[in-house]
Amino acid sequence: MRCPFCSAEDTKVIDSRLANEGDAVRRRRECLTCAERFTTFEMAELVMPRLVKRDGSRVPFDEDKLRSGMLRALEKRPVPTEQVDAAINHIKHRLATTGDREVKSRVLGEWVMGELRQLDQVAYVRFASVYRSFQDVNAFREEIDRLEQGQMLSVPLEPVSAVPATVVSPDKQVSPGE
Repeated sequence: MRCPFCSAEDTKVIDSRLANEGDAVRRRRECLTCAERFTTFEMAELVMPRLVKRDGSRVPFDEDKLRSGMLRALEKRPVPTEQVDAAINHIKHRLATTGDREVKSRVLGEWVMGELRQLDQVAYVRFASVYRSFQDVNAFREEIDRLEQGQMLSVPLEPVSAVPATVVSPDKQVSPGE
């Protein structure tokens, strides 16, 4: 391995340890030319399947998009970064080990909701409301009732038809049932 300090090609491994819950190897190296030390990580590179979207288009898996969607749902929630990283790694592991070249984005969305449900119920409902296109307060109420009863989402697998959402201004009071 080339030294990042002097670009010499001769380095030796001083120490090797498992990292990232056994998914990577951390190696401590020393350059034989300049004596500087540095750390490298080695991990298996798995080919992730492509995602098949609802419209039939195919896109590559994007970890950054997965992370941003989960973080958006978890915004201002008391969930440690380590737990979020573990959830993302679990989803990536499930995706990589499907053995399929393509996975429906719907499946990935369900996995995300499952992980969020375990991390934080508020984040779960936030994500589900966007992902499932909740149209009114009753949809939230029904989902919260299912969550409290320990049930999984029971909504149709087909996309919900486009129904215009009711917009309520911030200064208008809305009583339950309206």
